[in-house]
Order: sequence, then structure tokens, then C-alpha cells
Amino acid sequence: MAVEADSRDRFGIGYRPELLAGILANLDRLDIVEAVADDFLDHGMHLRALRTLAGQVPLTLHGVSLGLAGACPVEAKRLEAFARWVDFVRPESWTEHLAFVRAGGIEIGHLAAPPRRPATVESAARNVARAARVIGAMPCLENVATLIDPPCSTMSETQWVGDVLRATGAPLLLDLHNLHANAHNFAFDARTYLESLPLHTARYVHIAGGRRVSLGNTGRVRIIDDHLHEAPAAVFELLAVVAERTSQSLTVILERDGKYPDFRVLLDELDRARTAVAVGRGRRVPTSRGVAA
Repeated sequence: MAVEADSRDRFGIGYRPELLAGILANLDRLDIVEAVADDFLDHGMHLRALRTLAGQVPLTLHGVSLGLAGACPVEAKRLEAFARWVDFVRPESWTEHLAFVRAGGIEIGHLAAPPRRPATVESAARNVARAARVIGAMPCLENVATLIDPPCSTMSETQWVGDVLRATGAPLLLDLHNLHANAHNFAFDARTYLESLPLHTARYVHIAGGRRVSLGNTGRVRIIDDHLHEAPAAVFELLAVVAERTSQSLTVILERDGKYPDFRVLLDELDRARTAVAVGRGRRVPTSRGVAA
């Protein structure tokens, strides 16, 4: 007999100032809100608004600039600032990317995938452990999109991500559009990728949209993860697969960073996510011990 959808699964949206009115008017349809922590540096008014929002709906803080997967230790001032945000806002959790954003004192202004090799697994583990000590909680770690295969890599993306998760003991924030884009751009199968990940560690899931760009006259097309478009069907199909292959509750968050449609359109996307998770949960088959096979 099929397993019913897990009532503990949650669905929410990324906070942006342009979306605040829609969020406040539809709190009954949102289980959680995610805020990009770095957007609120030195903006006390916005931090106070976030703390107020956190009193009305569960909230998670999402980091984009710590560079946990960098070879260099994360700067103390960045960790201390993040710790202050967490202490002030009191979110239920915090998350960051498995990326580097600076090297040799140079800010690259981008979430870059590091070379996938044992040395960067070790450096990421050190940075994550240090961040957890300073901030007071372990982050959920997110897989990133990349337009180049990181040079000097000796490991596949799934092997590297899995080794980092095992080395840190951190839960996974699985970004399905990042996975979809990388799978298309580097010609690998996204479902096989999911089979290789320790999906039992997944707690949060990002869904988003991007755009396709042609590479001159080559006939090749790349997917850019820009968060400016509706999530494609492939992302919802992957979401159903994740729901089918996991037994823990999932928190699904829709990301949108511009070209904002009417808020009802975003709520419709979340309803599609609810349907995808329900479909995946319905495909799960219980074992004799009551755990999804």
C-alpha cells in the first residue's frame, strides 16, 4: 500500500522586500520564510522587520558570502556578524552554500564551486566546524550551480558533496534547480546524482527557475540559474523523486530574486511543489519496519 503524504512537510518562500506585502497577506499559506542574511548587513530596520516576521512564521537565515568551501579560513568578522544576526532574529536554522567567494584577498563576487578533491573536503569541514562553534548551530549546506567544471578536480560532484556532509555531520539543503542546471550543462543524469547523495541528510529543498542561453553558433545551450523565472517542470519532477526516496520531513522553499509576478503566481508554484511532494510520497512503499524503501 502506498504511503500518504507526510503532513510534516513544509512549504515556504524566500523573503524579499518586494514580496513582504504578499507574505504578510498569505501567512496562512506559508509554513516558513527564508531570508538572505547578508542582505541585512547594517540595516537595522530590516533586521527588526525580520525579527517581527519570525514571531509570526518560522524563519531561516540563508548565507551567501561566508565561503565555507574556500581553502582559507572564513573571516572572523563575517562569522561574528552572522552570529549577531542569528542572536537578534532568532531563526529556526541557518544555511550556507558549499562554495568559495574569495581567494588570495580577492572577492570574486560569485558563488564558485571549489576544486573537488580531498583537500577541499578537509578545508570545508574545518570552516563548517568553526562556523558552527561561533554561530552556535550547524548550518544546512547547499549544493551550488556552476558554469565550469572546477579545474584540478579528482572527485565527482556527488562524491565531493557526500564526503563534505559525512565529514561535517551537517544536513543538506538540496537545491534542485542548481542540480537541474548542472546536469544539463555537464551532461549527467540528475536522478543518478540523487541516488548517489546521502538523501537521508536532506532537510531543506530549494526550487527556482532560470533561463537557457545559446553559446554563439555552436548549437549548445546552457542553463543559467538566475532565479528570475518560474521553476521548470524538471525541477518538480526531481522534487517528487526526492519525496519518494526520503522518509524524513522536507521543507521546500521557493526562491525568486527579481521580475516578481503577482504573488498568486508564486503561491501557485508552491501548490505545484505540494503536489509534487504528495506524488512522491504516494510512490513510497513501506517496508516491514515501516521505513520507506
